[in-house]
Amino acid sequence: MYFAASNRGLCGFGVEGLSELENQPTQNKEIMFCTWVEAETDGLPRVNLCEWPEMSQLRALAGALRGGSFWLRGRIGVGGRYNPCRGCSLGAVEPSLALCSSSYVEEMYYAWLEDHKNVHESWDAYFRNAQASTSVGKTEARRPSSLLQGRAMSQTPAMSQKVVEDHLAVHTLIRAYQVRGHHAAQLDPLGILEADLDSFVPSDLITTIDKLGIYGLEESDLDKTFQLPSTTFIGGGETTLPLREIIRRLETAYCGHIGVEYMFINNVEQCQWIRQKFEMPGVMRFTNSEKRTLLARLVRSTRFEDFLARKWSSEKRFGLEGCEVLIPALKMMIDKSSEAGIDTVIMGMPHRGRLNVLANVVRKDLDQIFCQFDPKLEAADEGSGDVKYHLGMYHERINRETDKNITLSLMANPSHLEAVDPVVQGKTKAEQFYSGDTEGKKVMSILIHGDAAFAGQGVVYETFHLSELPSYTTHGTIHVVVNNQIGFTTDPRMARSSPYPTDVARVVNAPIFHVNADDPEAVMYVCRVAAEWRSTFNKDVVIDLVCYRRFGHNEMDEPMFTQPLMYKQIRRQQHVLKKYSDKLISEGVVTLQEFEEEVAKYDKICEEAYTSSKDEKILHIRHWLDSPWPDFFTAEGEPRSMSCPTTGLGEEVLQHIGQTASSVPLEDFFIHPGVSRILRGRADMVQKRQVDWALGEYMAFGSLLKDGIHVRLSGQDVERGTFSHRHHVLHDQEVDKRICVPMNHLWQNQAPYTVCNSSLSEYGVLGFELGFAMASPNALVCWEAQFGDFYNTAQCIIDQFISPGQAKWVRHNGIVLLLPHGMEGMGPEHSSARPERFLQMSKDDPDRYPEITGDFEVQQLYDCNWIVVNCSTPANYFHVLRRQILLPFRKPLIIFTPKSLLRHPDARSSFDDMSSGTKFRRIIPDAGPASQTPEEVKRVIFCTGKVYYELAKERKKHNLESHVAIVRLEQISPFPFDLIKAEVEKYGKAELIWCQEEHKNMGYYDYVRPRFLTVLSNKKPIWYVGRDPAAAPATGNKVTHLAELKRFMDTAFNLEAFKGRSF
Repeated sequence: MYFAASNRGLCGFGVEGLSELENQPTQNKEIMFCTWVEAETDGLPRVNLCEWPEMSQLRALAGALRGGSFWLRGRIGVGGRYNPCRGCSLGAVEPSLALCSSSYVEEMYYAWLEDHKNVHESWDAYFRNAQASTSVGKTEARRPSSLLQGRAMSQTPAMSQKVVEDHLAVHTLIRAYQVRGHHAAQLDPLGILEADLDSFVPSDLITTIDKLGIYGLEESDLDKTFQLPSTTFIGGGETTLPLREIIRRLETAYCGHIGVEYMFINNVEQCQWIRQKFEMPGVMRFTNSEKRTLLARLVRSTRFEDFLARKWSSEKRFGLEGCEVLIPALKMMIDKSSEAGIDTVIMGMPHRGRLNVLANVVRKDLDQIFCQFDPKLEAADEGSGDVKYHLGMYHERINRETDKNITLSLMANPSHLEAVDPVVQGKTKAEQFYSGDTEGKKVMSILIHGDAAFAGQGVVYETFHLSELPSYTTHGTIHVVVNNQIGFTTDPRMARSSPYPTDVARVVNAPIFHVNADDPEAVMYVCRVAAEWRSTFNKDVVIDLVCYRRFGHNEMDEPMFTQPLMYKQIRRQQHVLKKYSDKLISEGVVTLQEFEEEVAKYDKICEEAYTSSKDEKILHIRHWLDSPWPDFFTAEGEPRSMSCPTTGLGEEVLQHIGQTASSVPLEDFFIHPGVSRILRGRADMVQKRQVDWALGEYMAFGSLLKDGIHVRLSGQDVERGTFSHRHHVLHDQEVDKRICVPMNHLWQNQAPYTVCNSSLSEYGVLGFELGFAMASPNALVCWEAQFGDFYNTAQCIIDQFISPGQAKWVRHNGIVLLLPHGMEGMGPEHSSARPERFLQMSKDDPDRYPEITGDFEVQQLYDCNWIVVNCSTPANYFHVLRRQILLPFRKPLIIFTPKSLLRHPDARSSFDDMSSGTKFRRIIPDAGPASQTPEEVKRVIFCTGKVYYELAKERKKHNLESHVAIVRLEQISPFPFDLIKAEVEKYGKAELIWCQEEHKNMGYYDYVRPRFLTVLSNKKPIWYVGRDPAAAPATGNKVTHLAELKRFMDTAFNLEAFKGRSF
């Protein structure tokens, strides 16, 4: 269907409409054809336009539309706009449509030519004005397009219509290249595979002359000139081009060594920006100086790998051979970002190429790298360490290209590919936060991926979905996929279902630039554009570096077993350095002698570093630290003290925080009646000098904010709390999206409090918070699982980073995991936080009683890999949170938090338990009648967490308070040997019980039993009371749950239950 439109919007061609059009200012007199052309990508309408600048072409217009058309009739309102890329906006157009014959316009014109009185006076006025405005000078100044010239010359409707259709076809052709040109790009350096798994070339790309027929064009049309639409920049400064040249330029822009995917982006400005970067003729030009710099960087990248291969031919190093261009690519991105004001770059990458990046991008001393290959090198007593291609580094230096300071941090990571992605993002967010960089203009991240992992690992998707969330965005990340076109031994056709490994990036509208890695200049241009994109739009961008892997998965691996054809071609493939050096020598940019001197210079640097590396006798892991805290530790990386102050607070502080927690600090802020009731309950508790779980947490957080400690609480539904207990973010019930965070109104100069609901992700978000906690020791960073057992989808972060992080990388981290835990009849999925897993990974020795010297509590915490607690009182929860910051070092803290205890009337603490001079209690001894007469106690029940309240209730029911003592183990790991020993000796005649609500093969029993026996010198047993072994964490039947509880409660208070049993 055809419409007539002006650049003010769609205009009617009734008498009034034409008259109005003629009376518009000169710049508004363009009349255009429009036609709907449906896009293949999203089904949204696109509009192609043809200019019709003079009314003298009216006759041709009428002929082109002969046969009848729909015409819009009416006026364009003030708000009406025309968008050339997304269709037409009709503004305030009247909805009426009139069906009229297009020949009517032509007949009116002929009638007017015969006698002006034959037509209505409005038509007469219009045709007079149109004729008068058409002068020779004007015609030369505003030359009609070739389409309209064709219309003017053609008097037959068929010919005029053909011109229109040809223009529309050319516009559709241009769009086809923009949408699908990347499928025909020459991306594979080996020339044997397609970078995408769709091996066909799209039928609407003109790869052969006969394909012109798809558009209704013929070979004879190749030399015809066509008007270019506003949605392309291939013309440069020209508005018309011959069809042959249009196709040539489109192929240059989209089907060369660069393939651009961007037409799925739903932002016109961004699409136009990308078009301009890749379509403008001659954009990819480099000065001779830039080419020489690129060559020098390529020399360093290539010769570094060659040097390692010569010196350590049988060592695994996961070299970069086949993608040596990665090094100059990263340096180009860093240079351009530095130009834009970036002063900190945080990077994450897998093992392949890591040593090269450390050496030539981060600038790690070469001798420190080479000494890692020495098999005689002894490890310093700093931990277990890690293999060289997992280590990270932090380095501040001057960027030579911009002469600005730049800080580079390459994060250490495990072999678990892509696990480091959210960790990098979290640290980047933290660095931005602490530097006040709210727009990502100073700190940025670069993530390097493998093709198979990028497509296969779900954490990539999780990380992408954090990129636009307010409390998680890092304002744009540059992703570089080192696309070896193979995953270990797996062919891409077996490794992914999507055409490209990068298709996951489409979910966040990130442009994807595919580039042939054997064309260094194309790679540099893409990296430059990517850095500019990130700087301009602060959004993610992906570079797909299509390359190959010259050797196997590692240097000892034989790839010919599984990819014989590919590796036959790779063995014939000329190195990219040879190709590029030959190119520059032939262009006269460098001479052969200059090139050889550059190679020799770097070889000499490597040899000298190799010689000095032999002097290294001890490996210090701290030299590879990626997140140093120089002001927190001593110069040697040691704590400044080995003591911890008390964690209690003064009455005035507790009262002030309590009053803020139970009020709304903003005026005219209307909260929900249910929340009002909760706040009144808090106020009542404060008046009684009591706290429940939520208020105890509030006291801990608020007091740390007063001391300048940033507190960040993240996770699913943490703002309200899964169990509707927290309510740290209040919502105005009258004004949408108006919120209040009372915690940020506590003190005048307090640190900021961040509480943020996360996406429904555990792996990605826990990794993010871990990275956030790396940036500074002066922050309490907490991640709360919606239910405790949900953390197991983030098990990789726990197993590879949190538990062994300090041992592998000498990296302290004080992250806090809040895991709701408790057997309450809610079924197998909402009961257990799997404490046995954390305890199994705790590194204290169960069979050795430790030496009790100095501040044993602090020393134990310093020696452990993490702290595991299950608090039974709000006061102890308050203390352990504050202790986490007041310790002179940082350890991960795992807290099994309650569910039913959140509102349990007995699970409250007095202000006295939190006052000045008080601190965290590793165990809570029995304070009842049994403790007064320990010699009469027949049984001591040790337990932890919620089950204490059930035991206390049952003991009271059986009237055994003088004969059964209950001791709560609050800190489970590291195990409080000294305090347990004191309790055992206090009740020397009593039998000992460990009681837990978890099943016997779960929970704490397997951890505490051998440690109790060590305390008892294996002379006395500790009996088990609890649920029997099971496969599932809990039953799904409420009746069965209660029956199990009754059974082990009866056993716990049956003083004859273990009589006669042997130990």
